Amino acid sequence: MNEKSAATRPMSAVVWAQLLLLGAIWGGSFFFARIAVEEIAPFTLVLLRVAIAAAALHVYLLARGISFAPTFLAWRGLLLLGAVNNVVPFSLMFLGQTEIGAGLASVLNATTPFWTIIVASFLVADEKITSGKLAGIALGIAGTAVMIGPGLLAGLGGPVWAKLALIGTALSYAFAFVVAKRITGLSPTLIATGQLTASSVIMVPIVVVLDDTSQMLTASAQTWSAVLGLALLSTAFAYILYFRILASAGATNASLVTLIVPVSALLLGILFLGERLEAFEAVGIGLIGCGLLVIDGRAVTALRRRRRGLPARIAAPEPTKKST
Repeated sequence: MNEKSAATRPMSAVVWAQLLLLGAIWGGSFFFARIAVEEIAPFTLVLLRVAIAAAALHVYLLARGISFAPTFLAWRGLLLLGAVNNVVPFSLMFLGQTEIGAGLASVLNATTPFWTIIVASFLVADEKITSGKLAGIALGIAGTAVMIGPGLLAGLGGPVWAKLALIGTALSYAFAFVVAKRITGLSPTLIATGQLTASSVIMVPIVVVLDDTSQMLTASAQTWSAVLGLALLSTAFAYILYFRILASAGATNASLVTLIVPVSALLLGILFLGERLEAFEAVGIGLIGCGLLVIDGRAVTALRRRRRGLPARIAAPEPTKKST
């Protein structure tokens, strides 16, 4: 009997819970970054984010007695993953956030699933486009357009280059999902530690050449609190969770986290940064939520069964008997 791949079967309640948690945590990354970039240059902030996170994970490995040595066998893949999953997207994200707010930045980042399903459908054998995903992604696109459309039409929300930087972030993440899928034989914690260590190595010469690191000496306690939150919660812990989801649910499903992130980022922006939730943003959030339900598929299946007069079950189907 052929098993469904992780990319095509409905996600379990546990994976959905992990995805929602990760979305909330990464929503916080936009909140932390918006505070930190006020006093720390973007490339320096990237280095601090990945280096502190890597150091924390190395301490965790030592405390647990876990060897880091197995990552050396996959150093090429981890170096590439560090580039496309950290160095490029973090740099573009922080550059963009020098000009645009946390909410808009996260909304543009929410285009990641749209890029991922295109990239993965060509490069990953078990990541094919389905009608349910297409419909859900269409709703997600509509939700994203509603959330940023009025601001774009009115010429608000920052310059075009800053928005393009965030779209570049999303495209880089799309390739990162595919690269990460090809790294096998390592635990989520080792992949996260190896990736962040590689990112730190890449970022050191970039910061030395391009940034004035003296800003770190005059940064406020609030800024350093944001840096630590960004590194420890939104990077070290978040990437362990991210790689667990990726292993169990596939690249396209894991990328759905970026549709959850805008809700978290907007709420944090409203609560702590003085940003306002407009009516069109609330409508966009609703459309994104509908898109997630359609992509998951079980609610749609239940509705179809009800229309046919059948019990509206949304649980996973009973396993079939093995052929003998």
